[in-house]
Amino acid sequence: RCYLEDGASKGAWLNRSSIIFAGSDKWSVDPRVSIATANRREYSLQIQDVDVTDDGPYTCSVQTQHTPRTMQVHLTVQVSPKIFRISSDIIVNEGSNVTLVCLATGKPEPSISWRHISPSGESKPFESGQYLDIYGITRDQAGEYECSAENDVSVPDVRKVKVTVNFAPTIQELKSSGVVLGGNGLIRCEGAGVPAPVFEWYKGERKLINGQQGITIKNYSTRSLLTVTNVTEEHFGNYTCVAANKLGTTNASLPLNPPSTAQYGITGDAEVLFSCWYLVLTLSSLSSIFYLKNIILH
Repeated sequence: RCYLEDGASKGAWLNRSSIIFAGSDKWSVDPRVSIATANRREYSLQIQDVDVTDDGPYTCSVQTQHTPRTMQVHLTVQVSPKIFRISSDIIVNEGSNVTLVCLATGKPEPSISWRHISPSGESKPFESGQYLDIYGITRDQAGEYECSAENDVSVPDVRKVKVTVNFAPTIQELKSSGVVLGGNGLIRCEGAGVPAPVFEWYKGERKLINGQQGITIKNYSTRSLLTVTNVTEEHFGNYTCVAANKLGTTNASLPLNPPSTAQYGITGDAEVLFSCWYLVLTLSSLSSIFYLKNIILH
């Protein structure tokens, strides 16, 4: 705002060395600027839709009958943070070095911070800065990396980068549900790997085919299920689960054996039968004793 000393005074507005207004004459071609005159003395400069380019010093010069008077004001334009460049989603192999970049504009200059969001949803903050360096990345460091640009002018600007970490497959568990002749058997193979591993099954050296010889195989991204229907003696043996992707192959084996002979306790009817046999044996022993006694006496 600027005020004239009296109605006869004349004023001018300058931006740095450029004249914007001289009296009521507009020298600027910018349609956003105008003179606000609520009364005869007011000679204020009005700027609509302020932009960062409007930032800087402004001078109001008033020509009076006595001594010229000037007033200077500095216009500071604050700008919300805006991320204008961020790394694209990337796929890397485990052990690689990774650099992520996040650049933002704003006034004051925004601060940049990073946060790692794992596939399970766990969050971990990283150091601040435009560049995030990860040396020897591991599979646990896969997930989303969130860049936040903040300068307190408004809410932070947030964008994310997805980092996929490839690694060779591993078999975490190979387990059988147990089998009996004539029943069904199930072997479960749990694996991990990126890209998702491809599963195959072998019995001994022979590759098993889904739908043949009572074998059903169902493959998923992290597991494979082998079902044996109507188990016979031929189904018993060593089964191997193989998991493979472009980074490697691994396997694990499990024997599918007939049920072992169980040790049963003596209960119920079996106890009565055992007592009968004990009585027979006891009577037999007494008969033998009397027979021997008669021979000796004669």
